[in-house]
Amino acid sequence: MRLLVTGGAGFIGSALIRQLLTEESDAVVINADKLTYAGNLESLESVSCSPKYYFEQVDICDAGALQQLFDRYEPNAVIHLASETHVDRSIDGPSAFMQTNILGTYTLLEAARDYIGSARSSEKEYFRFLHVSTDEVFGSLGPDGYFSECSRYAPNSPYAASKASADHLVRAWHITYGLPVLITNCSNNFGPFQFPEKLIPLIILSAIEEKPLPVYGDGQNVRDWLYVEDHCRALRRVLAVGRVAESYNIGARNERTNLEVVRELCLILDELKPRENGRCYQDLIRFVQDRPGHDRRYAIDPARVTQELGWAPVESFSSALKKTVKWYLGNLSWCERVRDGKYQGERLGSAR
Repeated sequence: MRLLVTGGAGFIGSALIRQLLTEESDAVVINADKLTYAGNLESLESVSCSPKYYFEQVDICDAGALQQLFDRYEPNAVIHLASETHVDRSIDGPSAFMQTNILGTYTLLEAARDYIGSARSSEKEYFRFLHVSTDEVFGSLGPDGYFSECSRYAPNSPYAASKASADHLVRAWHITYGLPVLITNCSNNFGPFQFPEKLIPLIILSAIEEKPLPVYGDGQNVRDWLYVEDHCRALRRVLAVGRVAESYNIGARNERTNLEVVRELCLILDELKPRENGRCYQDLIRFVQDRPGHDRRYAIDPARVTQELGWAPVESFSSALKKTVKWYLGNLSWCERVRDGKYQGERLGSAR
């Protein structure tokens, strides 16, 4: 199985590639990544010498480069993860999100369509285009209920709107051109190698540096958390046995308020790396101005992927969170390198 993974140097993409190359003996992986600020080949050092791994520095908006990739490697499947992902950055600068998430997805779809059009009949039968999206396309939930595959689209941020647009393009390329597609919408991912602008690594690193721990608004916004390794197992399952043209919501039923997540992180750090002054890390929590248009609650119903495909998360939220904290504490040099000159923990997304 030859797999073209776009965005493979990013957080989820690198975790997926590490899994594929260590757990699937027949997998050959082509990693196509532009290497933006959040793309880091250090995340793939453990598999970079594998004879079944290839890296190509490619912008998915570059139609010519994509055509060359398809011609050279003749993939059996595309797993499309290349994306601008941070909501706060999309508020400050939406243009890059429109370019990569919408135009880039369109360009990739066209490259896949051209490739399938010229492929042998046996290759056409087994080819799949798996588009990895987010629960944020569905907007904000009230205090009850869950997002399902039938939830209406109601994106509220530039990031969410760009991902919703990409979802619609993928569906349209199936209906109009017959491209064999799959779509997944996942909840908030966390785990090792995540760029430090996201909540969990930001809190960990800010805490051990004795910086204030920022919590937006009243801290009661709810997110449904998914350990990245469990997410990658689900993606592999969807690709293997998912039904063409279907979408699958991937979540682990781990709803927490942002304040609960920050407090739990503080308790783990109190245990693993106590402060020199003897005080609790929770003393560093500071409530800050809320993000514009901050969705109140997300929650995924993963019934379809669980019942139809037999996937279930391996880790609990608490076990995965502790693993994540331990990883960051043991890899502070990696954190410093990826933050060098690019991001130093400053506030993003104030819309000023």
